Amino acid sequence: MGAGNLISRRRLLTGSRQEGTVIRPPWTPVEEDFIEQCRRCGDCVTACETGLLKKGSGGFPEADFSKAGCSFCQSCSDACQYHVIRKTEARPWNIAATITSRCLALNRVHCRTCQEICEADAITFKLQIGGVATPAIDIHLCTGCGECVAPCPVDTITMISLPKGNIL
Repeated sequence: MGAGNLISRRRLLTGSRQEGTVIRPPWTPVEEDFIEQCRRCGDCVTACETGLLKKGSGGFPEADFSKAGCSFCQSCSDACQYHVIRKTEARPWNIAATITSRCLALNRVHCRTCQEICEADAITFKLQIGGVATPAIDIHLCTGCGECVAPCPVDTITMISLPKGNIL
């Protein structure tokens, strides 16, 4: 099994299918500042309308896209009495969806669940001569809402942090 397929023991034991970097609630500062400022009160988790936010490692809130996506309702920001989560006009976070090779369409099985759920039209499918249409994600259109993650029948979509140079 390659390193890309490994999940942490903590994620395995807590039942989270989300892999990789922890993604904090939208509109939060950089990780170091977030950890320093967040009081782990859980108000943002309680206020989250979709159930995206959960108490993660150390009691800090994190996004769990395997359960839900973000509607950008700003309830987490409104609930944050310490003003760590502050809605601004800027992008809520610098993340985007990515599709792994386990995708049904990439394995010649017709599926467009992710495209059907994507309100931003960031996921498109390219027709293939004599084959099944394959998915593509436009990271410039992707809002990072993660609504495409949970409905995927084979758990192939994950949310990733974009490199600093790709801030949209």
